[in-house]
Amino acid sequence: MSTQQSVQQLVATAKSAIRNLSTDEVADRLAAGGVTLIDLREPDEVGREGVIAGAVHAPRGMLEFYADPASPYHRAEFSPGGQTILYCASGGRSALATRALQDLGYTDVAHLDGGLTAWTAAGRPVAPPS
Repeated sequence: MSTQQSVQQLVATAKSAIRNLSTDEVADRLAAGGVTLIDLREPDEVGREGVIAGAVHAPRGMLEFYADPASPYHRAEFSPGGQTILYCASGGRSALATRALQDLGYTDVAHLDGGLTAWTAAGRPVAPPS
């Protein structure tokens, strides 16, 4: 019996084990402050579509290296004890990445369900990339 899963199954499994936040919930948390918002998309996506204001860009391929305090690539914006919200284009990469940060010991991590697509569909603002 094969244990191979599709990427859709991996994302569904991740979403069942993480906090999936709506656009309203993310907007409320950002307004309250004290949250680190991480944009996981690739540089070309950011350049084409813009960003949610205040987001830290960390392409998905570098996330664990930036997030791990023991890594030589660690970035100060990342804190295992801090409130962290991840997003991507539609929520798949951010769901998987949220799970990865949980594995690294992050205790207050969630993702924007539906990603930037849901954010813009809800009429939320997007800033040009810096």
